[in-house]
Amino acid sequence: MLSLVTLILGLTTVFFAGFLPSVRLQATGREIAATIRQARYLSRMNMETRTVIIDLGKRSFGIEGRSARDIPPGTAIRIIDPQAGEIRQGEYSIVLRPAGNMTGATILLSVGRKAVRVEMDPVTGAVLTRD
Repeated sequence: MLSLVTLILGLTTVFFAGFLPSVRLQATGREIAATIRQARYLSRMNMETRTVIIDLGKRSFGIEGRSARDIPPGTAIRIIDPQAGEIRQGEYSIVLRPAGNMTGATILLSVGRKAVRVEMDPVTGAVLTRD
């Protein structure tokens, strides 16, 4: 009986460990979206332009002038800009204006075959996260 319980616990650990990268990926997408929403709120509240910087080289993101958060290792990130096309390196700035609009782009995060999209509407300022 004890060996059966040990076997079941061992298998469930392996089973749940497979979910960890996809959960971490979804959490990172939600954090990026929340950071953009926070910058939009601060921009509208203080009536000043705010900038969210995504540094693809350092693998970090954050509101300019505040501490940056890291993108987990193993997570691929690229940005689709309507004017510049696909961006895979350097820094990318998302400018949020007091009127509520912003520069629009799509941030693509992926781990293996799992992917999350953070989509921004430049007119309304809406930020959506899609699997």
